[in-house]
Amino acid sequence: MPPEQPLTETTIREALRDCYDPEVPLNIVDLGLVYRVSVAPDADAPGAGIPGVPPRHRVHIELTLTSKGCPAHTQITAQIQNRLFAFPTISRTDVDLVWQPPWTPQRISPKGRQRLGLD
Repeated sequence: MPPEQPLTETTIREALRDCYDPEVPLNIVDLGLVYRVSVAPDADAPGAGIPGVPPRHRVHIELTLTSKGCPAHTQITAQIQNRLFAFPTISRTDVDLVWQPPWTPQRISPKGRQRLGLD
C-alpha cells in the first residue's frame, strides 16, 4: 500500500475481497460475511511515538458465517490475517465471529448475486 493512502475501512474491505469462503465461489465481502471493520491507532505498536516511524493500526473485524455448523471459520480467519499482513501499517488484526444478525442470502451484494447467477 502506498504510504500516501490512508488506512481506512474502505481499504480494508477492498483487501478482504481477496479472501474467499472455501465452499462458495465468492469473496467474503460480496458474500456479506463481513459485518464490521474498525481501524484504530495502535499506541503500543513497536516504534509508536518515534519520529519518522509511520503510525501503525489495529484492525478489528466482525465476521459471520453462512451457518453455525460451517467448519470454514479457521480457514477464513487465516486468509484475513494473511491478507492484512501485507499492510506494513497494520500491527494487529483481530477477527471476532458473530451470529447476530444471522446471515441470510439477502446479504449478498448485487455484484455477488450476479456472479453466483442469482439474478
